Amino acid sequence: MPSENPDRTPIRVLRRVGSVLGRGRVAFVRGWAHPRLKWPKRVAAGAAVLLVVPVLTAGVSLRLQYAGDPAPGTRTRERDAVWLGHAWVDGRNGEAQLAELVQRMRGTGVRDLYVHAGPLEHDGSLPRARYPKARWLVDAVRRELPGVRVQAWLGDVLSTEGKTGMDLGEPATRERVVRSARQVLDAGFAGVHFDLEPLHSGDRDYLSLLDDVHAVTRARRAPLSVAAHQIDPLPSLHSVAGFVAGHPKWWSQSYFGAVARRVDQIAVMSYDTAMPMESLYGGYVAQQTRLALEATPRGTDLLMGLPAFHTDDIGHHESAETVAAAVRGARLGLSREDARRKRFGVALYVDFAATPGDWAAYRRGWGVPKSD
Repeated sequence: MPSENPDRTPIRVLRRVGSVLGRGRVAFVRGWAHPRLKWPKRVAAGAAVLLVVPVLTAGVSLRLQYAGDPAPGTRTRERDAVWLGHAWVDGRNGEAQLAELVQRMRGTGVRDLYVHAGPLEHDGSLPRARYPKARWLVDAVRRELPGVRVQAWLGDVLSTEGKTGMDLGEPATRERVVRSARQVLDAGFAGVHFDLEPLHSGDRDYLSLLDDVHAVTRARRAPLSVAAHQIDPLPSLHSVAGFVAGHPKWWSQSYFGAVARRVDQIAVMSYDTAMPMESLYGGYVAQQTRLALEATPRGTDLLMGLPAFHTDDIGHHESAETVAAAVRGARLGLSREDARRKRFGVALYVDFAATPGDWAAYRRGWGVPKSD
């Protein structure tokens, strides 16, 4: 859990880093001065310092981002969302699960449910057989949770980094995606939510698709929302990552803004960061929140994703990426950039993996308190 006195933690971190750097500096200088230290060792020592110093500096910076107290009033604006799994529309979930969902949603700021209605076919089409219980869910939510919208979550793997997947460069594919958007609106969904990955920064075909789909949703008075990649924490980092790893994880801030201007809602997938500590992850979310706020027009809802899932792998450490840290990071970023912004919220990913502890952390950290 976050430190009870987060302001003191950065001081301790700086002292530790100063100590480490101090020892490293002395050893490095002595090593270079030693007449018997061969040049390969000198190069290795220099390379180690060049790698370690930026990492330590970035770590200190993120920990400082997590320091301080969120501004009063940085609580839910009742524009939050939850990603829901496919079981809600394929018949696996029924009345018992619905009662639990209704109970969980009441008293929160959740306004949108992104219900997985796909996946889309690689050609952009969507078989109707994939969501036979959609009307049942839409009607039940409208009855039990007035004001909550059920949006169709449509996703697919793109062919940007492999031989198979959806190719947005094909006009016919984009047209079928537009037809799929019309199809889910006809089925009763209140909006369309896209999650197409991996989507590289600068992809003009995606922007063209959003323009076309937004024309459809606007005419139907339905929201268009997207799940968005994270923003470069350093300028042009997506280009470096693309060159080195073939996977440009981040979007440029300008591209994020171009996407945000074409939709009604943009939800940042602010997880799978590989951060090893809760404080560093929270600081990263605070930074991402600030960058996203800078790029998102005031007429677009900005939501920051909360990691309500529990896996441990190279990209996600369960002990670090917590709902509590993400909520606090989002509040800190909001406090520093635009504390009064109304069109802001958080989005929990994902309902079938979320624990009671995740929901409690969301309510405690972001819910409407009796006093702030």
